[in-house]
Amino acid sequence: MLLPLLLLIAQDRTAVAPKAGPVLRDAERARAAAAKAAAAAAPPPGEPPRFTKCMDLATGDPAAAIDEAVKWGTDKGGMFARQCLAVAYTNQGRWDSAAAAFEEAAGEAETAKDGPRAATYWTQAGNAWLAAKKPPKARAAINAALASGQLKGLALGEAYLDRARAAVASGENAGARADIDVALAKAGDDPLAWLLSATLARRMHDLPRAQKDIAEAVQRAGDDVSVQLEAGNIAAAAGDEAAARAAWTKVVTAAPGSPQAAAARAALAQFDPAPAQ
Repeated sequence: MLLPLLLLIAQDRTAVAPKAGPVLRDAERARAAAAKAAAAAAPPPGEPPRFTKCMDLATGDPAAAIDEAVKWGTDKGGMFARQCLAVAYTNQGRWDSAAAAFEEAAGEAETAKDGPRAATYWTQAGNAWLAAKKPPKARAAINAALASGQLKGLALGEAYLDRARAAVASGENAGARADIDVALAKAGDDPLAWLLSATLARRMHDLPRAQKDIAEAVQRAGDDVSVQLEAGNIAAAAGDEAAARAAWTKVVTAAPGSPQAAAARAALAQFDPAPAQ
């Protein structure tokens, strides 16, 4: 028999995290997005050595990169100096500062009439705001990226997914559902899209959808503890004690010191008899 209170504990503590392979957490996703943008960005015309130097510092010596980027910014460094500054802050885990610098880079790119880079910077700002636990600011940044009309294909799907993450973090489930469905169509290889969709479906009491989507997440990232924790939550909500126990046990075994394992242990405790008084 599943006890409702402990089931709610497991549900409320589910870690909803982000590509095929391990599901990246907010901070990891923001770092990966910043690194991807840095790798894709061409150096500014006429001054590639300075851009390359700054970006190398942003990875190897973020504090020095911040000094270099600030100096460069006062010397007409424009969006590239702001990008370097943002990446350096990202590598220090200074999420508010990183988000603000990415937004400044986006503004510089818009002034330079570089729409594709502006859209990319807005999405990086959104991810940094999510890592900073400020979903309203994240949504505003991602809205700017989407409004630009510059995002296509996978990048567009990921932006919708990020906006859905912001909506879920703000408790706005209906808006999140519409964005997740777009993300699934355009970025369906990202296990976070399926995990977030499954979690949202469970919270909205749509168990068939939750079961379908968590199966997709398991197929893509079955070893991830956030995926297994949610698989257990959904099985428990469906009354499948054996499947719930199996999924939660996998979480505890795979990552015993993690927050997900703590939630799984609390959920598993409902199966054990209370000690005699």
